[in-house]
Amino acid sequence: MTDFNELMKQARQMQEQLQRAQQEAANTVLVGESGAGLVRVHMNGRHDVQKVELDSGLLTEDKDVIEDLIAAAINDVVKKLEEKNRDNLSGMASGFKLPEGFKFPF
Repeated sequence: MTDFNELMKQARQMQEQLQRAQQEAANTVLVGESGAGLVRVHMNGRHDVQKVELDSGLLTEDKDVIEDLIAAAINDVVKKLEEKNRDNLSGMASGFKLPEGFKFPF
């Protein structure tokens, strides 16, 4: 029974850490880029776009080019957020004694 109690204690601790990590992530703003920095998208951990920056030289470009660059910058920042979240969760899980073979679903 001690093992089960210990496992439940760890689960509560992990839940608390996860809540803190989610709050931290929500307050984190990362930047995605495309076109060698011609387009920059700032996004927080809730995937809210905070800011979009376009190099003034882009304003003379074709609309389709600008749209593609914006989409690429959004995809870049989303990828960065996912990697950061995955790294944070991996680090958090390493501090707990989880059963052998236990894997997170992400």
